[in-house]
Amino acid sequence: MSNTFNRPIRVLVAKVGLDGHDRGARIIATSLRDAGMEVIYTGLRQTPEMVVNTALQEDVDAIGISILSGAHMTVFPRIIKLLREKEMDDVLLTGGGIIPHEDMVALKQSGVGELFPPGTSTQDIVAYITDWVHEHRNF
Repeated sequence: MSNTFNRPIRVLVAKVGLDGHDRGARIIATSLRDAGMEVIYTGLRQTPEMVVNTALQEDVDAIGISILSGAHMTVFPRIIKLLREKEMDDVLLTGGGIIPHEDMVALKQSGVGELFPPGTSTQDIVAYITDWVHEHRNF
C-alpha cells in the first residue's frame, strides 16, 4: 500500500509496563513497514512518559500501544493526558491487545483511536492508520 504524502507515515509501536509478550507488536511493526511506513519500535517495559517523549522526539504521526497485561485503563488515559500536555493533539493514539469491548468504548470516548483485538487483519490496521493520518495530518 502506498500513500500520497510527501514522506512516509511515522508510527511508534510500544509495549508499556511489565508485559513481556511482544510477538503481536513485532508483527504489527513489520506489517506497517511492509506498507511503506516508518516504524520506531521502543521494545519492552516502556512507561507512558517514555512513549510520549519518544513520540515527540521522533515526530510521529501515530502511536500504537500493544497491551496484554490488563493495564489498558491506566496506560491509555495516562498517554492521552501526556499528549495533551505536550500539545500533541494531532498524533493518533491507537493500539490493541486483550481489551474488553466495554473498555474499548470508554477509551475511545476519552480520545483513543480504534483499538484492535487479537486476530484483526493487519491490512485493516494499515488502512485505519493511513486513512486517519491522511485526514488529520498535513505533510
